[in-house]
Amino acid sequence: MAAEPVQIARTIAQEIGATPAQVNAAVGLLDEGATVPFIARYRKEVTGGLDDTQLRTLEERLAYLRELEARRASVRNSIDSQGKLTDDLAARIAGATTKAELEDLYLPFKPKRRTKAQIARERGLEPLADAILADRAKVPAELAAAYLSEEVADAKAALEGARDILVERFSENADLVGRLRAHMKAKAVLRAKVIAGKEEAGAKFRDYFDHSERWSSVPSHRALAMLRGRNEEMLTLDLEVDADDPSPVKPVERIIAQVVGIAPAGGPGDAFLRDVARWAWRVKLSLHLSVELMGEMTERAEEEAIRVFARNLKDLLLAAPAGSRATMGLDPGIRTGVKVAVVDGTGKLVATSTIYPFQPRNDVAGAQAELVRLIRAHNVELIAIGNGTASRETEKLTADLIGLLPPPKPLKVVVSEAGASVYSASAVAAAEMPDIDVSLRGAVSIARRLQDPLAELVKIEPKSIGVGQYQHDVDQSRLAKALDAVVEDAVNAVGVDLNTASASLLARISGLGTALAEAIVAHRNANGPFRTRKQLMDVPRLGARTFELSAGFLRIPDGAEPLDASSVHPEAYGLAKKIVAACGRDLRTLMGDASTLQALDPAVFVDDRFGLPTVKDILRELEKPGRDPRPQFKTATFAEGVEKISDLRPGMVLEGTVTNVAAFGAFVDIGVHQDGLVHISALADRFVKDPHEVVKAGDVVKVRVVEVDAQRKRIALSMRKEDGTRPAAGGTRPGERPMPPKGGSGGPSGGPGKGRPPAGAPGRGAEPAGGALAAAMAEAMKRRQK
Repeated sequence: MAAEPVQIARTIAQEIGATPAQVNAAVGLLDEGATVPFIARYRKEVTGGLDDTQLRTLEERLAYLRELEARRASVRNSIDSQGKLTDDLAARIAGATTKAELEDLYLPFKPKRRTKAQIARERGLEPLADAILADRAKVPAELAAAYLSEEVADAKAALEGARDILVERFSENADLVGRLRAHMKAKAVLRAKVIAGKEEAGAKFRDYFDHSERWSSVPSHRALAMLRGRNEEMLTLDLEVDADDPSPVKPVERIIAQVVGIAPAGGPGDAFLRDVARWAWRVKLSLHLSVELMGEMTERAEEEAIRVFARNLKDLLLAAPAGSRATMGLDPGIRTGVKVAVVDGTGKLVATSTIYPFQPRNDVAGAQAELVRLIRAHNVELIAIGNGTASRETEKLTADLIGLLPPPKPLKVVVSEAGASVYSASAVAAAEMPDIDVSLRGAVSIARRLQDPLAELVKIEPKSIGVGQYQHDVDQSRLAKALDAVVEDAVNAVGVDLNTASASLLARISGLGTALAEAIVAHRNANGPFRTRKQLMDVPRLGARTFELSAGFLRIPDGAEPLDASSVHPEAYGLAKKIVAACGRDLRTLMGDASTLQALDPAVFVDDRFGLPTVKDILRELEKPGRDPRPQFKTATFAEGVEKISDLRPGMVLEGTVTNVAAFGAFVDIGVHQDGLVHISALADRFVKDPHEVVKAGDVVKVRVVEVDAQRKRIALSMRKEDGTRPAAGGTRPGERPMPPKGGSGGPSGGPGKGRPPAGAPGRGAEPAGGALAAAMAEAMKRRQK
């Protein structure tokens, strides 16, 4: 496959907006074992500055196109071994750009089980099929008389055998299949219907009890909702083509006639072939293409759902850290009490407790006294409150307590506790806190994720963090791969402190992995903190290649080498010191001196090894050594007196935190135990195609209450500036409700959420069986349209 690199490079280059040379360079680095974060950060000269997004797409498409090339070779060899490979067929195989197109060409030559057509051939009926095709003026029944035998009793049996042979030929005609596929993609309608007798059991799918829309435009969330309904045996799904076409000869039949060459008003042979064409469509082509298009729709919907999940996860991982401050974590609970954990500025657990301010004990005084004791004993600056059941009550308890304390008062923050229960029962948590009860580990996680969301959330399986739609309905392998890539990119974008990072965090660093991360921690525990990056080479099994891939992302503040605290790679220390020497300054005094560094001409320091991109990166890093790309920490302030959904009134302007972003809008926590929905059409005073253009998970936003349905726990919000604005039609259609999370927990995200009640039950994040919060906005749209 000598031509493979050229073909692959051209295809990928066009898709990612690069040149084939850039693609080839990146492919070479990937094949050598380099990671995407390493290539994006430290090999800009080699790739021409491809960023991590382009490289991730390149990596994914490279795998697909290499599989395509391998399949192309296999198909060609198989046909050649049968002695049927013509020059024209070889050219068409070489020109196939998708796996589907390649399989269409291979279908006539693919080894298959004994078919009806094969049986007919064995009975000597293939010449009859050829004769009907050759002379349309003759009557097929009369031609059939010459092919009777012991196995073919009469003309009817002979014609049925000829029909079977022709149906197989039609269904294996690559041109015909291609044209029919294109027609179906343009015209097919997806129709969902409720299965008789399942109306009550499938009530959550009621928006799709009698639903139809164009296959080509079904959005991801609707496709996945209908597919879930089918999988749960509540709905039937079918693709209809030309159902509303009034003409006696349907378009698909005309396409078959055109490709096969059937005259509209020909002889008896044409009439027979028209019947064969209809039969071929009904029993072969329609079924084959419907299955294929349903699979393509599923893949398209899953790809979009995974993309949304990945983007939300990235936003959450890169949320602003509160920093190294003593923090108290409160894991709310009612009957079982509120679990309390205090960690110091480094995240080390220093105290735990359980308080019982709610029913049945109602020990408010004792609870507050215990909290005051812990705050004073450990100089607590931050109080992180999990957003599960009893969150608002716990927040009010804390607010009342803070009001009684003298300055400086700790700051309270409500944080997402999604995945905390998963972490609490995990092997990672058991290894970190072997002597701490599982019920208290969640409070520790809540405290730490306020200090540094990235460092804590990497300990949890990404799927359990709960910021995706329909995450249980998509291909779990693809989802895991995509989310792992997001975590890797996020961790390496920020970098980690080599001397304090957990094994879970180190494992995500470029070139490391679980085994080496644990080896680094073991070496650190046995020999004390690393003084230089070079000492990494003393870690067992950590070789020069791993050092090259990982060192730039590992930081050592206050180490023996000042550059070890920066993202400057050790391979470029010589260049960095050349820059320092040109300033006539000591490195430690120069680092952070922006005015001096900005006065330098980067081009002066370019040499044969390091180009302008690396020089500029080093200068930026010297200006702000160890800079954190994450935003400044800030929190939403919930309105006083607005504690439950019944306190809300249309027109109220509130502050909240974006908890999840979906294709149809954004969910916002406004402190009433139930996230509200800002529909895509209400996100801004302009058209918004993608909600991520406006908001991301973790953003603090101002919202206006548009409508409240307390009974069904639905809150419609708006971020538009105009008062009284009702949203126009957008990502979801009037009356449509995105499906509730599979498994009934986790709120609108569809992911597991610790302490959250099942769907339909009271409490934050609960969704009624009928659907998610989008219904409130949909109903507002209905009224607007009347």
